[in-house]
Amino acid sequence: MNLRVLYMLLAGVLVVWVLLPIFLIATLAFSDRSSVFAWPKGLLPQQFSLETIAFFFGVEGVWKAIRNSLTVAAMTLVFSVLLGAPAGYALARYRFAGADAYRLLILMTRAFPLAILAIPLAVQFIQLGIYDTAFGVALVHTALALPFAVLVTSSLFLGIPKELEEAAWTLGCDRIQAFLRVVLPLALPGLAATAIFAFVISWNEVFAATLLTLRERTLPAFLLTSLNDSPLPFRFAGGFFLIVPALIFIFIIRRYLFTLWGIANR
Repeated sequence: MNLRVLYMLLAGVLVVWVLLPIFLIATLAFSDRSSVFAWPKGLLPQQFSLETIAFFFGVEGVWKAIRNSLTVAAMTLVFSVLLGAPAGYALARYRFAGADAYRLLILMTRAFPLAILAIPLAVQFIQLGIYDTAFGVALVHTALALPFAVLVTSSLFLGIPKELEEAAWTLGCDRIQAFLRVVLPLALPGLAATAIFAFVISWNEVFAATLLTLRERTLPAFLLTSLNDSPLPFRFAGGFFLIVPALIFIFIIRRYLFTLWGIANR
């Protein structure tokens, strides 16, 4: 009983630690300018107002940056799932020499510092004509999210019995039909988790987006370049709108996440 209480206390502390900054940012984003500059600040808005939000959206370039962020995040999501799921399925279902080393190499790519590739990437993208484009940034974000996508989907497919596919083969399905009709529906929770990670990492990534864009900046890159010269209302409203899309996306596909644990342990 004491151990259970301890776990609940730790969970409560973790929830407060995660949600309190989000709550404070949201509170100040929906406060008037006087409340934003006031000290000490209260936990609740002293006067609810859309003044700060309106000021943020009124800044030139914000809407374009939001559109660019959504475009890049959507492309990253699609590329990560379309490339990661087949690779994860191959690792889970087929045995080949060096499979374990391949998994380790995939994981090690996340430890490789992106800053080392900054100049070569910029030069290569300029030569290919994809510098300062949403597609170029999405390629880099896909490279960041792909190792996670491959390893998660590989573990998920390992948890789905191969006998289900073999039963589908005996009923007249080929490998592709068995995958689409049997394996894919069971794998949707894992693919949802992969999609969440790809979307969030793309939405919040700032280094590559700043390096590889000048006019077509994503929202994090736009905020970074203008942060030092921005007033407090702009910073709080910008922080709020960096958080909101990821939360909305998670909320939309939450029903798939609730079943992920059960499927992964079959």
